[in-house]
Amino acid sequence: MKNHIKTIAFDADDTLWVNEPYFQEAEKQFCTLLENYLPKHLISKELFKTEMKNLHLYGYGVKGFVLCMIETANRISNQSVSSDIIDKILFIGKELLQKPIKLLPGVNKILEKLNGKYRLIVATKGDLLDQERKLKKSGLEIYFHHIEIMSDKKVHDYQKLLKHLDCKPENFLMLGNSIKSDILPVLELGGYGGYIPYHVTWVHEQQEINLQNDNFIKLKSIDNILNYL
Repeated sequence: MKNHIKTIAFDADDTLWVNEPYFQEAEKQFCTLLENYLPKHLISKELFKTEMKNLHLYGYGVKGFVLCMIETANRISNQSVSSDIIDKILFIGKELLQKPIKLLPGVNKILEKLNGKYRLIVATKGDLLDQERKLKKSGLEIYFHHIEIMSDKKVHDYQKLLKHLDCKPENFLMLGNSIKSDILPVLELGGYGGYIPYHVTWVHEQQEINLQNDNFIKLKSIDNILNYL
């Protein structure tokens, strides 16, 4: 691998900085708000159902999450949810959009070491304004040649990215915490995928790991990639 890689792409949420724990905390607050209508675990299931139904419309990110919370609240309350609860849901969303940026261990170190040796980019899903805010607050912008906020991470999305970068798949390495989004599509194109597990993962991104591919590596931490380059 080390003789081929020219471009290294990093996922952002839960690869460079903390993200999913914030969403899980927000979901718990939402379920508590509506516990008079259903048990919390059932509210959580209803919310996920709404998210999956609307994913093709809203995409990924906080704004779509808030809309799904409001829709779920209306449905499980038979349209009787109070304006006060709607206001509290909106507040949960605004809090999510203002969470502090907590870099994950080793991120600064690895970017400093790779900077100048490889073309470094960010390839992440999510809401454009929110991801731009997080990247700016993270202080990591200086390391990246290109930032790509993707509506999704399927094979054709990576094909478009590689074409834009004028990069062949065999010269491309994607690092991220989602097998489904960060690894499998890149492997299918003939690129390299480095999986960095995170202790919590959104249900939609969870996938059993049983990959037999010479271009796949599982890392203990982000700086572990240095052993392969």
